[in-house]
Amino acid sequence: MKKALRVLSIAIGLLSFASAMQFVFMPARVAERLGMSVLEGIGASTQLGDIGALFLAVAVFVGLAQRPGQARLLLAPAILLGCAAVMRTLVFLAGHAPFPPQYVVPELVMPALLVAAARAREDEVRPAK
Repeated sequence: MKKALRVLSIAIGLLSFASAMQFVFMPARVAERLGMSVLEGIGASTQLGDIGALFLAVAVFVGLAQRPGQARLLLAPAILLGCAAVMRTLVFLAGHAPFPPQYVVPELVMPALLVAAARAREDEVRPAK
């Protein structure tokens, strides 16, 4: 189970990295996939940079967490993804946007997997220098 959770956490990191790079190299395509159009000017910088940063941060933390004794770093991307689900839900409840289960469900499942992976590896010891 520990190995399966590790593989799943790596898959989440790789998918997040791919999404981040799409914001750099294929912004119109990734924006459309997420149900939005690319803004113009400074708005595009904020939209693409901030959302891309979320995906990049998830990928970086997942990568760093693969080192022995560093599994607790999986909690950071779990928090980021979970907060995205919370914010989508709050925006819906405030009446500003429809509720998107196709995004919220993965944003709840992936953090659960990352937390499970971190817990499964709690006994790992960081190598001595």
